[in-house]
Amino acid sequence: MASRQESAPVKKTLRRTGEGAGNAQKVVAPAEGAQAETYERAVEAFQRGDYSAAKELFERAAQGPMLEMAHAARLRAKMCGRREARRELTLATADEHYDYAVSLMNEGKLSQAERHLLLAITQTPQGGHLYYALALCRGLAGDFAGAQTNLKRAIELDPRNRIAARNDPDFAEIATHPTIAALLYPELKPA
Repeated sequence: MASRQESAPVKKTLRRTGEGAGNAQKVVAPAEGAQAETYERAVEAFQRGDYSAAKELFERAAQGPMLEMAHAARLRAKMCGRREARRELTLATADEHYDYAVSLMNEGKLSQAERHLLLAITQTPQGGHLYYALALCRGLAGDFAGAQTNLKRAIELDPRNRIAARNDPDFAEIATHPTIAALLYPELKPA
């Protein structure tokens, strides 16, 4: 009968920092409890809107031994980085607010777009194109009274906005509403 050999103990390799053997320190991944606590603190920071602190804490939690939590922490750290970058966006001019609002409308973020259009209007109150965009934004949000008021102002500031809205595929969806149609096609008004 063959003799059964016991397996030799597995040696663990530790990373050491510092110079020389006398300054060696173990670098150990945080224990599961510490990882979970760090992750929870990161979530709290994220909910407060402190993305910088949250990112740092998520990155620490990503170094822990629980693989699923580490993966989730890495994803959330990236999300924090994107949110930090988005916060750095500073819009100064009416045109910058207008351009950003149009991009938000294209993403379907109508309330945010409306906020930027209103900021643009405060800077350029005679900007017919701003009222035009705000009319479209409000119409897409289902506020036809707001759309009608702003489209009327856009046409008063620049009568070409009536023709533009008639031919604008984005306006097609709301142009059939009676209050909007009355502005776009006043010649069709019953006598």
